[in-house]
Order: sequence, then structure tokens, then C-alpha cells
Amino acid sequence: MNLIDTHTHLFSSQFDEDRHQVVQKAIEKGVDKMLLPNINSETVEAMNQLCQDFPQHCYPMMGLHPCDVKDDYEQELEIVKSHLDKGDYVAVGEIGIDLYWDKSTLDIQKKAFRQQLIWAKEYDLPVAIHIRESFDAIFEVIEEVNDQNLRGVFHCFTGTKEQGQKAIDMGFMLGIGGVVTFKNSGLDKTLKELPLEQLLLETDSPYLAPTPHRGQRNESSYIPLMAQKLAEIYEVNIEEVARTTTQNAKTLFKL
Repeated sequence: MNLIDTHTHLFSSQFDEDRHQVVQKAIEKGVDKMLLPNINSETVEAMNQLCQDFPQHCYPMMGLHPCDVKDDYEQELEIVKSHLDKGDYVAVGEIGIDLYWDKSTLDIQKKAFRQQLIWAKEYDLPVAIHIRESFDAIFEVIEEVNDQNLRGVFHCFTGTKEQGQKAIDMGFMLGIGGVVTFKNSGLDKTLKELPLEQLLLETDSPYLAPTPHRGQRNESSYIPLMAQKLAEIYEVNIEEVARTTTQNAKTLFKL
């Protein structure tokens, strides 16, 4: 059973002690590929190094995370652009808007998001979109630039059925992580109203570990737990979930 973790930050400092073992453990659990979304200019080197260490299993994205859109965001975006120009990246990410931590930067978050969406179209790459408490703002910016060349995933989807359907109608997939296993998240009921054919699996490691590891460090080897939960929600076997989500990831990211 081949599975793909479409969003994992295995290059982050939380894995400094055992990074290679964590990747190896995921591979042994059937998680054959792990996609690594960039955060900012300081994370590029560690991310690319991990992809060099595991070229058959780890694939990098390039982007500026919305929580790192600060006063110097234009310089940061120039660095993103320079890497996109010369690098072999599978997506533009992690990009988007975060209104949980800091609403005061909304204006420049929108500008950074819009610019990176435009680059994704230019480079013919999908996008990995961060949507924390920001669906309305995200939809607004996407609608400004959306066309048949824009595609990607709403990462860590925990929205309503209507928000999920709107994202799908705009040509996007939904990334499903550990929250789907949380007892009172309600995400299971929402997903029942949305098609499995539009879903991807992800961990967002080291964050949002699924039950029974909730509150601990998340890692890519936990992807089967999300797959099992989706199998229960859609009343299919786990092999079908693996087949569908893996094919979705391969198609979207051209793996």
C-alpha cells in the first residue's frame, strides 16, 4: 500500500535528533513519498538537504509561509523567486493567509499570497495554501487571479461543507490531516458531504498529530491513521483510500 504525505516539515528543528530515522520509519509504514513545504529563506537549506539525502522519497516546495510575511516580505519573495528560477520544486508552498496569529499583517499577506499564486501559474506549479481562519480572504485573492492554470490544495482543511465545495469548484483539492481523527472536530461529518476523489493525505508534521498521538510530535509515519479514518468515513477499505489519495497527489504534483 503506497501512501503520500503531501505536507510535512521534516526539515524543522524538532527532527534534528532523529530526522533520517523518522523518514525511514515512514517509508517502512508505506509512506513512500513526503512533500516538504518551505517556510522562509532560513529553512531552504535544511529542506533541500533532506531532499538530497532521500531523492526518491522527499520532494521540496518553494514559498513564503504567511506567518513569516513581515516588513521584509518583498526581500523574502525575491529569494523565493530566485529559487523557483533555478530549482526543481514540486509546488509553490506553503503560501496563504493566517488570521489566527496576526490580523495586522493582512494587507501584506494578501500581496505576498497573490504574487506567489501568479508565480505558480507562470511556472506551471500547484500551490499548497495555508487557510487558518482566513477562508474569505483566501477566496477573494484566488478569485482575482484564478484561471485554468491555477491548481493546488487547501492544506489542513477544517472548514465547512460549503467552503470545501467552493474550493473544489475553484479547481482545488483538500488536504486532510490529524484533525480528522479528533473526537469532536466535526470534520468527519463535513467530509461525508464531500467527495473522496478530491482529497489528499497530509500530516503537517511536527504539528497536529492524530489520535492516539495527539499533543505529541507528529511525523509522516502516522499517515496510515488518517487513511484508516477516511476509510471509516467513506465506508470503503483502506486500500481504496490509499489508491485514490496517492493518485490524486501524483497527478497534482506531477510525481
